Amino acid sequence: MESTSDQSISESSSGFLSDQPSCTKPSVIVIGAGIAGLAAARALQGASFKVTLLESRDRVGGRILTDYSFGFPVDMGASWLHGASKDNPLASLIARLGLPLYRTSGDDSVLYDHDLESYALFDMEGLQICQHLVAKVGEVFEALLEETKKVREEFAEDMSVMKAFSIVMERRPELRQEGLAHKVLQWYLCRLEGWFAADADNISVQSWDEEELLEGGHGLMVRGYAPVVTSLAEGLDIRLSHRVRKVVRRRHHGVRVITEDAKIFDADAAVIAAPLGVLKANLIKFEPRLPDWKEQAIADLAVGNENKIALFFETVFWPNVEFLGVVAPTSYSCSYFLNLHKATGHPVLVYMPAGRLANDIEHLSDEAAASFAVLQLKRILPNATEPLKFLVSHWGTDKSSLGCYTYDAVGKSHDLYERLRTPVETLFFAGEATCHNFPGTVHGAFATGLLAASECRKQFVEHFKELNLQPAMADDISNELLPLQISRM
Repeated sequence: MESTSDQSISESSSGFLSDQPSCTKPSVIVIGAGIAGLAAARALQGASFKVTLLESRDRVGGRILTDYSFGFPVDMGASWLHGASKDNPLASLIARLGLPLYRTSGDDSVLYDHDLESYALFDMEGLQICQHLVAKVGEVFEALLEETKKVREEFAEDMSVMKAFSIVMERRPELRQEGLAHKVLQWYLCRLEGWFAADADNISVQSWDEEELLEGGHGLMVRGYAPVVTSLAEGLDIRLSHRVRKVVRRRHHGVRVITEDAKIFDADAAVIAAPLGVLKANLIKFEPRLPDWKEQAIADLAVGNENKIALFFETVFWPNVEFLGVVAPTSYSCSYFLNLHKATGHPVLVYMPAGRLANDIEHLSDEAAASFAVLQLKRILPNATEPLKFLVSHWGTDKSSLGCYTYDAVGKSHDLYERLRTPVETLFFAGEATCHNFPGTVHGAFATGLLAASECRKQFVEHFKELNLQPAMADDISNELLPLQISRM
């Protein structure tokens, strides 16, 4: 997969906007081998571009990470296909690869990726909560969300989802819950926060429900996402362990990319598919600086955090449900475990903290983090055994990601995704943070990679027409996998 040569792409192929380009087969550097970068690179190579993909990690996939340490696949990053339908560009690829999906919810689930009946909730004394109460509080939660939309329409100034909830509770005291019901309501809020990877007091009430949910429900990747990544990476010129530090737009509109160890790559254009967290930390310098509107989009878009602690047990000692939940007086104290045994047959529970809790746990050692997860488990299942092995993700502190996925922060415009996606001369941007329709999803990132490739090709074709030259490119970027309509500025 990785090229044995670290030589630069020939500088003579750069400058496709110069008066006399020396080569009509254009070259592109793709920065980041996550799903967006892989999609862009594969589409451009299919259109006869010379493509080099630079990846900071020693692996491809980005925030898709299928771990085989237990002897079988466990996704420590993305693990769901959100929208198992023909409208999802990944669904057909997954089908062609013969990868099974385990359905976890339909289109009308208030919990987004799971149906209500797939849960077993417990209080911290280990008592299971009756399904009738869980369902009743679920109806209250749905009513609370609907009333929140009304609050949004009344106030011109944005506020947090938590603030809007407080206003609703003052107006509709019958929606307030006491005792155990209050704890269950907090657990529903915890699941909402998990969907956005952020706390409710940071999420914008103006934009929290702007994401589009594709039809077909949600399915867990039984064998993990690794086969999808491997398929997309096959045949590409991928340079692993190449951390990009600088991107220079050159005088004739070509680009020069410089890595941490001073390797230089020149090309006609670049696709920036690095995570938003990396861009926000200014780990990649741009010369000249990006336009103010682009820098502002990077600064204003928010990155949340959600981690996974996978616990591998010798035997199953928990109920045969998809999720185990722990209710508590605050959403911060609530928690949930994904039961992989029901979907895959392997005795694994995955603890999934999000937002501030995820950030706090990330400061612990792996052993301490796993012990914390086991402690939560033993609160609801006193007979819980110690795990044989464990895995812990660190998306918030991983310097190749610095966060999980994007959400709309209070007071920030929802069009920031579009601003981040919009090209700057010969720089094209891709990734889930550039997709306002489907942020935080694998298919959203995948689609923006294909869109960036299409926009790049279009720019080359228009230039070559101006020079009366025939580019050595395929007729078009294949749109077979791109039924999604990504908004354009």
